[in-house]
Amino acid sequence: MMVIRPIGLNDLEGLMALAQKTGTGLTTLPANEDRLSRRIQRSNLSFAGMLDNADQGYVFVLEDSETGRIAGICGLEAALGLKEPWYNYRVGTMVHASQELGIYSQHETLFLSNDHTGYSELCSLFLDPDYRGHKNGPLLSKCRFMFMAQFPHLFSKIVIAEMRGYSDDEGRSPFWEALGRHFFSLDFGHADYLTGVGEKAFVAELMPKYPVYIDFLTPEAQAVIARTHDNTRPALAMLESEGLRYEGYVDIFDAGPTIQAYVGEVRAVKESRELPARIVDPMPDDAPLATWLVSNTELEHFRTILVDAPAPDLDGFYLTPAQASALRVEPGQHVRFVTLSAKEGKAA
Repeated sequence: MMVIRPIGLNDLEGLMALAQKTGTGLTTLPANEDRLSRRIQRSNLSFAGMLDNADQGYVFVLEDSETGRIAGICGLEAALGLKEPWYNYRVGTMVHASQELGIYSQHETLFLSNDHTGYSELCSLFLDPDYRGHKNGPLLSKCRFMFMAQFPHLFSKIVIAEMRGYSDDEGRSPFWEALGRHFFSLDFGHADYLTGVGEKAFVAELMPKYPVYIDFLTPEAQAVIARTHDNTRPALAMLESEGLRYEGYVDIFDAGPTIQAYVGEVRAVKESRELPARIVDPMPDDAPLATWLVSNTELEHFRTILVDAPAPDLDGFYLTPAQASALRVEPGQHVRFVTLSAKEGKAA
């Protein structure tokens, strides 16, 4: 069984193994043992309620309960930019007009922005290629909405997610080559790594403060603005299915799109409910089954699994003994649940 749980101090080796598989572009999961160790410690303090909102960051792992192997990671930042600057580009429009000459033109521009300061963020999503399939991706991505639904006071009203931007097979970003390199004199991978290990001050120091006219960029760079990396498109599709949308913001390094939504309007948050756990063996099969995301209601010992079960009634949500054990719930204790997808919700 695949189980989502908070990351622990003993997971550093497994996390390093994942980080070495991510490639360029996932800045929040650098292959740096010291940085990852500190992130684990920060996550533990966050789950324990020992940090203020500006410092809170929650990290979850997907564990194969049969082998103990860490198969994936995902994270939630409570409030961006309150301690470290948070930058992105806002895609805007500049108008140039002269009535006397009869000239009117519009030009797309990039404005350096801190507009998302204070927002919550979905981050650090990565699934080991060995575990792709079997609905592990949706479980890993959407478990965070269950956590936000259960503990809304920990997060902003708006949540964002930065999607990995386009880069070629050699890790080369056309956007970086056309813009960032002129101000940093660094390879894309190196600059990307520095932001991942917390060296963000140089962004403000070196990036242009005035709008960048997109027309001045190379055609290759223009073509990848707001384009998602091929490997990240499934993650984008999952988040869009939950209601997140592109609103005109892109990453300053690779121009990957930032998507966002009001937390209360995210499908899994809005439609999830709580009922007591109803332990049965075997699972009833006399009614149509749907796949459900099911979580316990504990902060420090949060767990989420996938359950194939019929729609619940007022007596409770059906769980087998093994599923209840994985969630660490006893009969009668409340669980939060929602269908894995909107399509299944309609069917159920």
